Amino acid sequence: MQVHVFENAAQVGQAAATLIAAQVLSKPDSVLGLATGSTPIPTYQELSRLCKAGVVDFSRVRSFNLDEYCNLPVDHEQSYHSFMKENLFDHINIDINNTRVPDGNAADPAKEAADYDAAIANAGGIDVQILGIGRNGHIGFNEPGDAFVYGCHIVNLTQSTIEANRRFFESEADVPRQAISLGVGSIINARKILLLATGADKAQAIRDSIYGDINPQTQASILRTHSDVIFLLDKAAASLL
Repeated sequence: MQVHVFENAAQVGQAAATLIAAQVLSKPDSVLGLATGSTPIPTYQELSRLCKAGVVDFSRVRSFNLDEYCNLPVDHEQSYHSFMKENLFDHINIDINNTRVPDGNAADPAKEAADYDAAIANAGGIDVQILGIGRNGHIGFNEPGDAFVYGCHIVNLTQSTIEANRRFFESEADVPRQAISLGVGSIINARKILLLATGADKAQAIRDSIYGDINPQTQASILRTHSDVIFLLDKAAASLL
């Protein structure tokens, strides 16, 4: 595990984008694992800039997103389908047919989860997985629990996660209560993992993930078992290290 600390969120985003750009330059048909939320937005802005400047070509890249809300229309402004289009896909030359976000409205959620894992395997696996981290140490939507769940699955969101996402919706009642998410096994299968964290509200989760026991109560702690993980933090998120 490597841990790099930067002055601010913009620098975290630039560092992450540099590593992703290097991956795509070395392997133009790379498979990227993408995350949503406010943390990776600076990364996506920098990747968009590099693409528009002709530095990085995404035309052969394939991508799989970590998760999606359940029972939220794909065209809803807070769906992760919409997020990815607004913050990345509409600004780079990726073939939209080479992008995939889990279907949170699937008639058979268990089949959708199994098919999603199979699609990643058929693509050759994820080369670089981008992660954020929740205040409770969750990665993807893998919430604290009694066990690590291996494959893609349906998750009941905890109250802390609902409250954290409340700011994106008109009211707390509008926040979905379930999501479909890659499991930690699917995440760990990525060849390289970049975990991005910014802000003091992530400091305890970062400390627990790096120094605490490897425990499903802090899902991100499992990353310590991976051979190629890089934590990219701003000073606030690293303040308890």
